[in-house]
Amino acid sequence: MGVVRNEHERMIEAPAATVGALIDRLSAADDPLFPTPAWDAMIFDGPLAVGANGGHGPVRYGVAEYEPGRRVRFDLTEPDNGFHEISVEPLGERRCRVRHVLETEPRGLDRLLWPTVVRPLHDTIIEEVLDNAERAAVGHCAHPTRWSRWVRLLNALDWDRPETVAVPEGARLLRGALDRPAYQDAYRMRMLPGLPRDPRAWSPMLREDFPELACADGELLLRVDIAGLTARASILVDDEHITLSTYARPDTRRGRLYWGFVRLGHPFMAKLMLRRTHRAFALAAPSAGERETVRAV
Repeated sequence: MGVVRNEHERMIEAPAATVGALIDRLSAADDPLFPTPAWDAMIFDGPLAVGANGGHGPVRYGVAEYEPGRRVRFDLTEPDNGFHEISVEPLGERRCRVRHVLETEPRGLDRLLWPTVVRPLHDTIIEEVLDNAERAAVGHCAHPTRWSRWVRLLNALDWDRPETVAVPEGARLLRGALDRPAYQDAYRMRMLPGLPRDPRAWSPMLREDFPELACADGELLLRVDIAGLTARASILVDDEHITLSTYARPDTRRGRLYWGFVRLGHPFMAKLMLRRTHRAFALAAPSAGERETVRAV
């Protein structure tokens, strides 16, 4: 296939210094450009500076060159090769050009993955970076990027899976809600920028209108009693995770029979509901550029 050179650029009706200041905040906690939470955030092991290492998702790279307010170049690390770079060029006092360049030589399986998977995802993410630069600098984006059906499918397939964990210490309402539970489990996912922090907002993922028993300190406790089964569900939101936990105790013979059947599919369904809701909220969240516009007001 040889060397691939992929370029994107956008004319923005704003001073180059304004856009350059946005580039300087790449990978920061308030990064106004990288399109999170729909895509993995750009994260480094330190501030944006030459020598910082990190990347986004499975793509790894380090900061090779950095001219604050003008340009940053990232060298891809093994098994990838090449570089990608974002820069801003003034075109007058109140107009500039933002350009992103990727240069790499796909090898092995990447020769097949580049045109079918990597390039569609890369093109979408970079266009969204430019959308956010326009939103943050101007206040709106004239022509927002639209996902193709293929990109939407790839995003869904690659979405994080819930992690199985112990019931967290922070789930105090759940821990005090049921004596001697016969069953307990918990599944969590990362909290992302723009996701709701109110645990009540997450309750529709359970698909039924279960009665609320209490809500305090970022935790919502629901009664999910069914057919001789005493059960409680906890939705806990903290700074790092959203966690769905369950306590259950069969109280009757009917309840034991019911739970003996239902518990086989319970972990799968709990993780599926959490993952679907997590992704739905992420796709509906304000973009990084929109969040920056709100902060600037």
